[in-house]
Amino acid sequence: MSAPVAPPEVEPLAVAEPAPVSAKPPMVCIRPPRAWEALDLSGLWRFRDLLLALAVRDIKLRYRQTVLGVLWVILQPLLGAGIFAFVFGRVARLDSGGQPYVLFAYAGLLAWNLFNGVVLKASGSLVANAPLVSKVFFPRLLLPFSGVISALLDFGIALVVGEILLLISGQPPTVSLLMAPLWLFFSPAAGHRRRLALRGAGGRLSRRESTSCPVALQFLLYASPVGYTIAIIPAGLPRLLYKLNPLAPFIEGFRVSLLGHGLIGVRSSTYACFMAVVIFLAGLIVFRRMERQFADVI
Repeated sequence: MSAPVAPPEVEPLAVAEPAPVSAKPPMVCIRPPRAWEALDLSGLWRFRDLLLALAVRDIKLRYRQTVLGVLWVILQPLLGAGIFAFVFGRVARLDSGGQPYVLFAYAGLLAWNLFNGVVLKASGSLVANAPLVSKVFFPRLLLPFSGVISALLDFGIALVVGEILLLISGQPPTVSLLMAPLWLFFSPAAGHRRRLALRGAGGRLSRRESTSCPVALQFLLYASPVGYTIAIIPAGLPRLLYKLNPLAPFIEGFRVSLLGHGLIGVRSSTYACFMAVVIFLAGLIVFRRMERQFADVI
């Protein structure tokens, strides 16, 4: 009779220790900003991904809804420069400082289109994104600032075309082109400062200005040295009053930087830059002051 076989040894089951109780997830409390609370510009950097996504969305929608697409960005300043060259150069025979009038007008239109694009793209930013404003938390400043990115893209494409036109005409870029970023920095601020203040006034004003803004910009176009130079304005009080328009030194200064011909007064440049910074900051303050009411009025 065979000996009984011992059963195999069974290792005891390891009893898992209970996982330590983790701390509660942090609670984020979202409250409306106080009326005169300091402006938190760091939120623009924290939500930079959303800022880029909003800008890319606007660019895709705009190009998809046009027949010519990106070509319209090139044709618009070219056609405008041709019209200005015919009206002011051929018919009115205004002085262009020895430059071909097409190049002269094209340089002015580049600066104007940048200002005009910032104003128009930001004019309806709150109303167009009303569902986001009323349901999702994010810095409301992202909406008007996202329009600046798409406007700069259009400007960059048109600037490359302008440089090609200069090379074709036998005028290579000069060292004065290094001053162009200064004018480009203040030109969007000149349009953005007004836009932020009006955005802060509430959604009802945003809806009203969506119809009045294009008309006002048409008047401002001819009150700015886009198709002509400041030199044709009579000296004395008329020219002094004309230079109260902060856009005039910006457009003239950018044209001088791009074409490499002409001069821009130091006092006019200082005044325009000072006004751009002061009113831009005032617009930020008004925007912050009224931000808590946006979701209720748009």
